[in-house]
Amino acid sequence: MTEITVTTNKVQNLVGSNLHVWGWEVPVYLFLGGLTAGILVIVSYMILRSKGKNFAQTTGRLVFLAPIALSIGMLALFLDLEHKLYVWRFYTTFKITSPMSWGSWVLLLVYPLSILAILGTFREGFPKIFARIEGFIKSQKILKKHINKFYLLFDFPKKHIKLVAKLTIPVGMLLGIYTGILLSALSARPFWNSALMGPLFLVSGVSTAAALVVLLSKEHSEKVFFTKVDIGLIFVELGILFLFIIGMLSSSAQHQEAVKLILGGELTAFFWIIVVGLGLMLPAFLETMELRGKKVPAAIAAMLVLVGGVLLRFVIVEAGQISSWIKY
Repeated sequence: MTEITVTTNKVQNLVGSNLHVWGWEVPVYLFLGGLTAGILVIVSYMILRSKGKNFAQTTGRLVFLAPIALSIGMLALFLDLEHKLYVWRFYTTFKITSPMSWGSWVLLLVYPLSILAILGTFREGFPKIFARIEGFIKSQKILKKHINKFYLLFDFPKKHIKLVAKLTIPVGMLLGIYTGILLSALSARPFWNSALMGPLFLVSGVSTAAALVVLLSKEHSEKVFFTKVDIGLIFVELGILFLFIIGMLSSSAQHQEAVKLILGGELTAFFWIIVVGLGLMLPAFLETMELRGKKVPAAIAAMLVLVGGVLLRFVIVEAGQISSWIKY
């Protein structure tokens, strides 16, 4: 982020006291990056637990969404870049002290691991599509001679699927944490300047992925399992938010001033009513009622979690840009 200091009162009055640099693209990217991380962690864990038969959506089809979600998120980030033609320079060097640098390389690792996971689970996840492709190749004389290569394309990653899963879990966790560290490393904005940003975004990403499973799955046992998982993750997320606020209030005067944006300031109502209330507390309540046998559509709670995940990032990005170490 480029910090701009306004020294002319006349200019300051024209542009306002808060100079915003990031628009909708960054929070959308952070959400989709976190969702991708959550998908990778959940899918890989369930593969290692050999849950393919009982959790078909999770182990067979969900991972297909990972590279799609990440690509849309990276497109949003690309639209936000000021010098779009120089994006390739991220991959000409590696700086361990730069979250943007190692985050770029983590993003690059996600794609091959996602593709291997897709190929390794494709036959079970999409049996009808696999059969149609297989039948088409066998029906074509030119392609028929390559049928063994076609099988190898799917059989090799399937044979090593647990190794792929073991590699994917840490990469997914790094991706989820990176989306938070990307903000916390920008020390010019005190609202972002917290070590809890990384864990918060990781837990939120896994929670939204669990909600996505509940939304898409047709298996009752799978829905119930991930409803329980999501309830636990929501309370962990609420705990991290509580610690974040306590940490800010016990820090410097600038941090205390920054957190007041959601404690009586201009973002208070939106944060507590929309993000915490409708995006976290209400879904947890609805999911709990559903587990107790009440007739509550699972899709409502799942969609609220997903919307809440998006809005959480919008609020945090907005609050960070409003907060500053100095008053302009």
